[in-house]
Amino acid sequence: MSITPQSFSPTLREKISRFEAFKRPVKLGSIEFSSPLILAPMAGICNIPYRLLMEDLGAGGTVSELVSCHGINHGNKRTLDMLKIDPLEKVVGLQLFGEDLEAMTRAAVVAESFKPKWIDINMGCPVNKVVSKGGGSALMKEITALAPLFESMRSKMNVPLTIKIRTGWDQDHRNALEIVKIARESGIEWVAIHGRTRTQQYTGFADWNFIEDIAGEKILPLIGNGDLHHPVATSDRLQKTKCEALMIARGALRNPFIFLESLDPTYAQKRKSDFLGADYWEVIQRLWKYIQEVYPDERMLLVQARKLVVWFAAGFPHSAQFRSKAFAAQTALDAFKISEDYFLSLGSSQKSINYDEGFMTSGHG
Repeated sequence: MSITPQSFSPTLREKISRFEAFKRPVKLGSIEFSSPLILAPMAGICNIPYRLLMEDLGAGGTVSELVSCHGINHGNKRTLDMLKIDPLEKVVGLQLFGEDLEAMTRAAVVAESFKPKWIDINMGCPVNKVVSKGGGSALMKEITALAPLFESMRSKMNVPLTIKIRTGWDQDHRNALEIVKIARESGIEWVAIHGRTRTQQYTGFADWNFIEDIAGEKILPLIGNGDLHHPVATSDRLQKTKCEALMIARGALRNPFIFLESLDPTYAQKRKSDFLGADYWEVIQRLWKYIQEVYPDERMLLVQARKLVVWFAAGFPHSAQFRSKAFAAQTALDAFKISEDYFLSLGSSQKSINYDEGFMTSGHG
């Protein structure tokens, strides 16, 4: 499978190029990224179409949604489909989750056959259905089992192995530094840290002081993650961080241009975005084409495209009315037309979002 992207207009290409001029490549271990801003793994979101779009819009690399090692080992078709990578994807890793050393090792061998640049272990997912079985954040509770897990997986792999963790299980057990040290001794290439504990889930705020303290130790290359919802905050963090790179998750759902805008160190002084409703519409058309080629089924096209388009509208005038119309659409064509009418009607309107309010707090990255 190889996808043909929808072309952008000269106007949008010029805007994108202006921000890409701020790009600087970064090397984490043996992997080179075109930018230090990387798309974080998000369940139900980071599939081929979304990853491709984020690469088109400035992400230095991307990671798949979390994939079950047991589903892989059982040969589940839907699970194996989640491992697929399109030839157009430049720098993409596959994230696995599970709790069993042998199962994770066997799954890593299968995942590597899909040719990712690296394989990541999910040690940060806080949701009960993952944690209750010993996966995700629960792996941070049993640190004596980590070195054997890392070493077993690495013994069967040729690509780098990485981990994504949280600060710890709870405020009294913030053991991320200890885990980073174990990771270094076990040959892990780099570590991504989300700045909350498991018990916080996605409430409260990410503890960037904690992340920066670990980054300052320079034990392994570190990627910081958490609350990077707006280009101003992301650009500011990028200028001062000790981390080698940053991961953006939910921020990219409401602003697909965040990987570009955050590269500009003067962004905070602009007070408004360069990207308007018409630009969003061009991006949506490209996303639509990507989804259409990966999910030719009409129902899947409608479901996959609509949820992302509605998120992209967040903060624009009358977005609530648009959301209601979009979810009432019975066909993909209806949703496409409703989206076209809405985004092209926005003119020079700017977004207005209260970033202090919770967003996607049930668990997406």
